[in-house]
Amino acid sequence: MWQLWSEGKSLSEIGRQLNKHAGSVFCYLQKSGGIKPSPPKRSVRDLSLLEREEISRGLSANLSFRAIARNLNRTTSTVSREINRNGGLSKYRAVAADRRAWMKAKRPKTCKA
Repeated sequence: MWQLWSEGKSLSEIGRQLNKHAGSVFCYLQKSGGIKPSPPKRSVRDLSLLEREEISRGLSANLSFRAIARNLNRTTSTVSREINRNGGLSKYRAVAADRRAWMKAKRPKTCKA
């Protein structure tokens, strides 16, 4: 869709090629202001899936939070918070924790008021 839009095709032409109604194409383009959204990317400060798997392996090996944090070059509090917010010592799963982190990072956020 973005390629067709950048080539200057009309909404009707894009819709015909994608088997969608022109109104649907318009709504999708309108959400991003007609500019292709950039792919989501993780901040370097966030834990990666590999780091979460290391935490999971460390828990399986009965390592302390400090030992796990040392292996990851992270603070102990980072590892502790990660484990506690994602099921604790007995229920921590790296893939589920990573999926949850992506979901919580989505924008826009709903209003707290």
